[in-house]
Amino acid sequence: MFMSQTLSLSETTSRWLLANGYTPVNLDCQRENGDTALMKATRQKELTVVKELIDRGVNLNLRNDDGNNALWYACFGNDYILLDLLINSGININNQNDHGATVLMYAASAGKEEMVQFLLSYGADTDLKNIDDFKPIDFASTVEVLRILKNAKNSETRQAESPAHEPLLFRS
Repeated sequence: MFMSQTLSLSETTSRWLLANGYTPVNLDCQRENGDTALMKATRQKELTVVKELIDRGVNLNLRNDDGNNALWYACFGNDYILLDLLINSGININNQNDHGATVLMYAASAGKEEMVQFLLSYGADTDLKNIDDFKPIDFASTVEVLRILKNAKNSETRQAESPAHEPLLFRS
């Protein structure tokens, strides 16, 4: 029925791919708006399909027509499980779309305080600028998001300024 690559796909994932206009033969195929199967499965919160696509080696960093990768959809959908899975699988957390926006900028502008904290904990860059020269802190739409981003920036500054030192050894 399918090429040998697809024989290793589960029936659930194969059916999902076909039902959504993708082919099990080319898992990185881009469809409407340049979305890949990974992007669409992430948007639809199809965790099992997303896991299987990642396990089969899809390109995590393909970008759609707007320049977004699958992480954008996980962030937009507030899906921390998918965010964690994608980030730990190696997706670019600092991908900048065609307007220079990152998921951290989006989360800050949407007032998603927990999301901002989550992305920072995974190393989202607070210094990237969009095409209008704005950083994530410039998008802070709530006082709490502003506080979180300021604290993150202050923490980065303190770490950069403090001299490197050896860890303390405790004697027993």
